[in-house]
Amino acid sequence: MDRTPLNELAAFAAVARHRSFRRAAAELGVSPSALSHSLRGLEERLGVRLVNRTTRSVAPTQAGQRLLARLEPALQDIAGALEAINEDRARPAGTVRLTVLRLGASAVLAPALPRFLATYPDVHLDIAVDDSFTDIVANGFDAGIRFGESLQNDMIAVPVSGPACMTVVGSPAYFARHPPPRTPYDLKDHACIRFRLPSTRALYRWEFERDGKEIEVAVNGPLTLNDLETAVHAAVGGVGLCYAGTEYVAPLIAAGRLVPVLEDWLQPFPGFFLYYPSRRQMPAALRALIDTLRYGPAEAPATMG
Repeated sequence: MDRTPLNELAAFAAVARHRSFRRAAAELGVSPSALSHSLRGLEERLGVRLVNRTTRSVAPTQAGQRLLARLEPALQDIAGALEAINEDRARPAGTVRLTVLRLGASAVLAPALPRFLATYPDVHLDIAVDDSFTDIVANGFDAGIRFGESLQNDMIAVPVSGPACMTVVGSPAYFARHPPPRTPYDLKDHACIRFRLPSTRALYRWEFERDGKEIEVAVNGPLTLNDLETAVHAAVGGVGLCYAGTEYVAPLIAAGRLVPVLEDWLQPFPGFFLYYPSRRQMPAALRALIDTLRYGPAEAPATMG
């Protein structure tokens, strides 16, 4: 009995309930002959007749009636459990764990959070803001948000911002003491705030491009950090020049606290992408977040590489 296939029990219940092989077969989506064969196999396995058949009618035997009385509630419980799973898959609920670049958190996530959480009150977002590159699979994250050019080739990526751009900025006080650089080569004569990459501990080389020519500059200066916010504050304080995301420093530029330079040497590049490892069995909560953050027209996500 313990090894009786569930589909055979469901077949018997349908036949006993409808008292018709034809109607039961229509409910289960199988042929009447297949249903009859399944029921015969169940009776042989149990060693008892469960239904009486004639050319005109089908009716459960006493043994069949007793089995049906116990079986129907159990089948309903199973159906309810499966329906609950279907609802979880269709209804955004549960926790979505994200690892997000600091700039992505402020530029992409923060503006969308109030609307998303109000629309999906059953979703909880667990966000780790981290400028290092995190292995989302190994560390148990559902997805991440990083610049597109930094993603691994096996990730599925969805754009969540337009193109991004970097900016070199300094304070008015700094430029009162130093002439603004005209080309990236002039940076050797300036105090620059260096940035150490959290993932590799390497010093970031400032990247420039103009007329198809790409330049990387290993800058020098009195301060090295691994935190962009602190670097920008130091630039506002006149410590030196800072290389930062344009959107991040735009309010400070608008307020006159920072001055951009070398603007014609800084070109747009692919912006932020939400990335995740697989399209299969995606939780509804993650799908809702992707649909909320997606930048531009809805289209199939691309696999990086």
